[in-house]
Amino acid sequence: MLVDPKTTIKTTIPDQHSRAGEPDFVEASARRAPGSRSLTYLVLALLAVAAAYRFLGDPVGHAEVPVKALPLIRSGDAVTVPEGSGLRDRLAIAPIAEKDISRELVLPAVVEADPARLVKVAPPLAGRVTQLKVTLGERVKAGQPLVVIDSPDLAQAYSDYDRAKALLTLALKNRDRQRGLTRFGGAAEKDLQQAETDYVTAESEDQRATAHLKQIGVDPEATSKSRTVTVVAPMDGSITDLSVAPGQYWNDATAALMTIADLSSIWVTANVPEKDIRLISSGQAVDVSFAAYPGEVLNGTVLFISDVLDADTRRTKVRIAFANSDRRLRPGMFATSSFHAASQKRMVVPTSALFLKDDVTQVYIETAPWTFEARTVDVAFQQGDEALLSGGVRAGERIVVKGGVLLGD
Repeated sequence: MLVDPKTTIKTTIPDQHSRAGEPDFVEASARRAPGSRSLTYLVLALLAVAAAYRFLGDPVGHAEVPVKALPLIRSGDAVTVPEGSGLRDRLAIAPIAEKDISRELVLPAVVEADPARLVKVAPPLAGRVTQLKVTLGERVKAGQPLVVIDSPDLAQAYSDYDRAKALLTLALKNRDRQRGLTRFGGAAEKDLQQAETDYVTAESEDQRATAHLKQIGVDPEATSKSRTVTVVAPMDGSITDLSVAPGQYWNDATAALMTIADLSSIWVTANVPEKDIRLISSGQAVDVSFAAYPGEVLNGTVLFISDVLDADTRRTKVRIAFANSDRRLRPGMFATSSFHAASQKRMVVPTSALFLKDDVTQVYIETAPWTFEARTVDVAFQQGDEALLSGGVRAGERIVVKGGVLLGD
């Protein structure tokens, strides 16, 4: 109880020392004034100290600390960001959109010669190369001399031809004689039949020897029967490979001396991954650019798609044909092919929404307000900063598109 020191309280207190004739009471304030003031001051001081303690806190470190909200609350597969958590300001959430996407498949490619316009030139006979009349990269015309070979086999071929001619002449005379004798009954029938057979055999051998010489590239009726044979170009084109040198002995008639390619038409070959083969079709439009000609784009169409898949690279070859009359495109050049695939409806999310976990791609789906769950998705392909999904989620579902890594373990 607070007491005002200025208040005077009168109380009747018996006084043994009161004088006769005086009243039996005295003023209490007069008697107890010193002790009452001290008690009042003490109470006021305690109240002031209590108020200062409450206002300023405990000076020795026992002030009350406000309880902070937990950043995340995990319950099974669910992750909740509670109210008051600082993570809420670092997360961005958006619904999954579905768009019509015209995909552009960009693949590396290389320039190749058209196999139907490429010839590997092999020698008709074994022998020693005495002259080489062309160089690597040279353009040649059909019938132009390429290599001169000195071959003993050519002399043998001429000898076979002469022998076949002589046997044919002899067989022809014998057949005619037997026919005359038989007509007058001077020869047996079997002798005529044998003469006819010998003539047919000799004629066949003559034809074979003549064809052999023509195949070698020499004239069977030439008066000068040299041992040298000249190999000529079978078509117009460029020497793209040269494997022979003067003085070299060539004993393998199946090995090519050189390769001639007609580069007036070339192929651009791209290797398409197995998973993207379904996006390519014959006649599909393709834009091709070349490292040799920056900024220049050729427009072509898919000529054909190989039926064979490479077992090691898991890719198949797709070829695009281009006219090349000016020979600007050369086999071996690097190119970039852009295939324009048909439009498809796909679910699209930012690539920032994706994260990897245990070799699978996942996103965080909002199952309730500020409650999320990781879900595995199938990424069809990425285009720029967007990822196109083929499964795992539905259009309209809300996902974390930024800061999802903060929800991880």
